[in-house]
Amino acid sequence: MGRAADILGVTPAFLRSLDTARLFVPQRSSGGHRRYSRYQLRLAQRARDLVNQGTALDAACRIIILEDQLAEAQRINAQLQQRGDSPPA
Repeated sequence: MGRAADILGVTPAFLRSLDTARLFVPQRSSGGHRRYSRYQLRLAQRARDLVNQGTALDAACRIIILEDQLAEAQRINAQLQQRGDSPPA
């Protein structure tokens, strides 16, 4: 966790707060240490940016989740359009 916090320029407490807010759940090493994927680090970076802009942590997490859901829906829509299918109504 300390290394991830250093990379992002945040405190370990900030990363724990993202875990508590359920933005993501990091994997655990055999020793119980949190392990973050690159994707989770990108989400944490986005959360840090939003919080630095004055957004409350809970709101920042919700924004990120909604952005992620929108991106997934757009990806699915693009795949359906490539196949010639119409999107579900």
